[in-house]
Amino acid sequence: MAPSLDPRERRDRCITVYGRRAVLEALADPALEVAGVTVSEAGGAVVGEVSKAARAAGVELRREKPHRVSLISGNGRQDQGVVADVVAPAMEPLSERLQALARDPSRRQRLLVVDGVTTPANLGLILRSATAAGVDGVVLPRKGTAALSPQVVKASAGTAWRAPILRAADAPAALSDLTDAGFVIVGLDAGAETSLWDLELPDRVAFLVGGEHDGASAEANAYAHTWTAVPMPGDVESLNVACATTLVAFEIARRG
Repeated sequence: MAPSLDPRERRDRCITVYGRRAVLEALADPALEVAGVTVSEAGGAVVGEVSKAARAAGVELRREKPHRVSLISGNGRQDQGVVADVVAPAMEPLSERLQALARDPSRRQRLLVVDGVTTPANLGLILRSATAAGVDGVVLPRKGTAALSPQVVKASAGTAWRAPILRAADAPAALSDLTDAGFVIVGLDAGAETSLWDLELPDRVAFLVGGEHDGASAEANAYAHTWTAVPMPGDVESLNVACATTLVAFEIARRG
């Protein structure tokens, strides 16, 4: 049986998926570790099928009242009474990464901090691009940003399972901790004078990525030490947040 995780560990190390298809696929995938499955006490064919698969896989099975399952999934209309916590091996609390960096002051880090990105498709693309480019981490707050849902996993084409996600309570708190750890915070702003191509990259830098409509919150923006813009010679006002973040991620990769 997979090792049991306490609620805090599940929150910081697992991605929750729901619905018959997503849960059964996770249980059947040998590359994934399922920390636990929760099913509705109300039963039904789907609950029975998933329960049987969980027991066959040696995965911890918990039964909860229907409303509790809906609270866990965050989508009672589509969870079909079943949810699973899937371990994301590269995901960890931001606090743990900062503790490791404190023990190794010479270790270079290039991070993305997401604030206010509420569309699952955009978040999934950001995670896919960041993972492909080898970014050291994507700071993903639990507040103010889309949840790590099946829609995000789908948009990432499955990359979310192995993305270097660093969980935090909210973006301002994360940025405060990063500043204390010696990071330079760089905000993205289409009107900034400094081009991304010309920006000096310190050994420890975190790019603040704002939401689709309103950008990052004022509280988060207050932590920016400097601002940069993606050069756009064409007659376009701005880029989609996922597109802009992809360019940032691969510029980091290009610099080596």
